[in-house]
Amino acid sequence: MAPEPADRRYAIWLSDPSFAAVEIARGLGYGAVVLDIEHGAFDLADLERFIPFCRATGLEVLAKVLGPERGPIQQALDFGADAVVIPHVANAEHAREVTGFAKFPPRGDRSFAGGRTAAYTGMSDAWVAEQDAKTRCLPMIEDAGALEEIEAILALDTVDGVFVGPSDLSLRRERGAYTREAGDFTDLGRVAEAAKAAGKPWILPAWSTEEKEFAARNGADQLALIMQHGALSAGFAGPLHEMRALEAKP
Repeated sequence: MAPEPADRRYAIWLSDPSFAAVEIARGLGYGAVVLDIEHGAFDLADLERFIPFCRATGLEVLAKVLGPERGPIQQALDFGADAVVIPHVANAEHAREVTGFAKFPPRGDRSFAGGRTAAYTGMSDAWVAEQDAKTRCLPMIEDAGALEEIEAILALDTVDGVFVGPSDLSLRRERGAYTREAGDFTDLGRVAEAAKAAGKPWILPAWSTEEKEFAARNGADQLALIMQHGALSAGFAGPLHEMRALEAKP
């Protein structure tokens, strides 16, 4: 059976390098994958193999890197990620520093590696310009300070858009655990409005119907629709619940 056309608006969220999950998702029509390197079970050898595999299937790769530091950002880009998602950006000044690691001088402060992205050769001015244009840098809006200064973050030349972390944002805005209450959607609304005003995309992990509806109404560029662990849990639960219901019948 031929795979469905890839729709880059919709992503799966992976916590480990599952080649089968990528092939299944691509066959269904997903067009992107978020690699949760920060919290997942990826090492450098995994990423060196897995990122080009994902891209070869036709999926955009958004690498949520280990932290807001030069090394993890540059490694993900050197392995061929389409975008780096940078967690724990505290404010606009912090964003200015860490997003610079994703763009070459004079725009930023990314270091050159003559590896995969350079076809294992040297560089040219045209190649540098192409890299800066096509590799996206997406700081996460998950700290109170980042939300308060989101307009200044989006104004940075090294920022191509923002990626929302609703759970951490709720905690850091002192609402406690993320429950999709009114305050949560107020914050998401501010992100959406700021991104629209800046003419830059915003991206959301949208596990629930409410989040999906909000994202559709407010012009999210991409959505992570399902987590790997959530998909496994739902898949395992369905047949078990069905069997228990059958056994309960008189």
